[in-house]
Amino acid sequence: MNDLLAARSQMAMSLAFHIVFAAIGIAMPLLMIIAEWQWLRTKDEVYLALAKRWAKGTAILFAVGAVSGTVLSFELGLLWPGFMRYAGAIIGMPFSLEGFAFFTEAIFLGIYLYGWNRVPPRAHLFAGAMVAVSGTLSGVFVVIANAWMNTPTGFHIVNGRPVDIDPLAAMMNPAAFAQTLHMTLAAYAATGFVVAGIHAFMLRRDANNRFHKSALAIALTVGGVAAILQPLSGDLLAKMVAKNLPVKLAALEGQFATEKGAPLRIGGIPDEGAGVTRYAIQIPYGLSILAYNDPHATVKGLTDFPATERPPVAIVHVSFQIMVASGLAMMGIAVWAAWRCWQARRKRTKAWLESRWFLRALILAAPLGFIAIETGWVVTEVGRQPWIIYGVMRTAEAVTPVPGLVVPFITFTLLYIFLAAITVWLLLRQVAASPQAFGSDGQEVRLAA
Repeated sequence: MNDLLAARSQMAMSLAFHIVFAAIGIAMPLLMIIAEWQWLRTKDEVYLALAKRWAKGTAILFAVGAVSGTVLSFELGLLWPGFMRYAGAIIGMPFSLEGFAFFTEAIFLGIYLYGWNRVPPRAHLFAGAMVAVSGTLSGVFVVIANAWMNTPTGFHIVNGRPVDIDPLAAMMNPAAFAQTLHMTLAAYAATGFVVAGIHAFMLRRDANNRFHKSALAIALTVGGVAAILQPLSGDLLAKMVAKNLPVKLAALEGQFATEKGAPLRIGGIPDEGAGVTRYAIQIPYGLSILAYNDPHATVKGLTDFPATERPPVAIVHVSFQIMVASGLAMMGIAVWAAWRCWQARRKRTKAWLESRWFLRALILAAPLGFIAIETGWVVTEVGRQPWIIYGVMRTAEAVTPVPGLVVPFITFTLLYIFLAAITVWLLLRQVAASPQAFGSDGQEVRLAA
């Protein structure tokens, strides 16, 4: 393994680990404050127990996310000094704002965790809302920096160096809105579905447990709404890619030849040697319609670009297909859930969560959101290669000259495996503690404080 591959692998592994906690940090506080708001509104102790249980889980994940995020910030400077030297002054602002949002989140999370019965109820709810808002903003600012790497703006190049730097223009780059919207909805969808899947599993064991029914309803509402909206944000992002990153669009779709009225490919395996995507189901004119709203629009193929400027097509295309399939499956289950809820309301029953087939589907769908997030980031990062700053700086130009990078790669991989094992153990303890909070007869047994 050469040093460039080792550096890229270490960064990829760190991002893959951290993105899970970042996504949960965006969405979990929203579930937490919805549960507390329901308790303030109804005085039903189920919601109070749920808010406290989710607050503990949020604290665990926040702590691990803080560690992995700190490691990432060091890696950015140590592994990619050429990038930071060139781009630091341009994208320093979103990183500094992310730090401000992170500390705001930490302060209000502390108030939320230790403020029960110490601050007024509405002030406590406000603290939770600030955790949710600052957690979301923290993710938004990081994604803005990544969006700039895909569509760099806010500077001019003179003698190979950036001048006339405008940090606000850099933050308002063409990819910023589409990427941040897509990632934020992905975080809500993924977290909502994984939490719903956990409580659906518990309901398979105890079908009348009010704690798990209430938890599932809140999580599925948040995750389901985000999953239904996600294809709209995906369409917006695809049109941005078509306009600003045509070579990435060609790799996403396995489009080798420039074509007027290009088809949309479902599945398939790109063969870069032969210049074709084999075994794909093709929808005539589909790609031209989705990318340009015109069935006869011309879509550039990979052969229009030098071989040295093309991303690895097979990895990008297959990852994109997995992401889309996962997202569509979640959307389908969300629509099914909405239909079951509507039917139950129409018949004036509360039996919409009692179908064993429906609960089984939620359990199977639980990991789909995070599969979509991981493959989506593969698409984002690998699809930009060989550039670290698209069209400006190649990844090979940014890597550190320090040799032996395979050693820290192996070391940090082992560290993340250890952190993952500890986190799973702590979360399993939290999940195992909650089933007895409210018995099958609907009566409170003990408060899950």
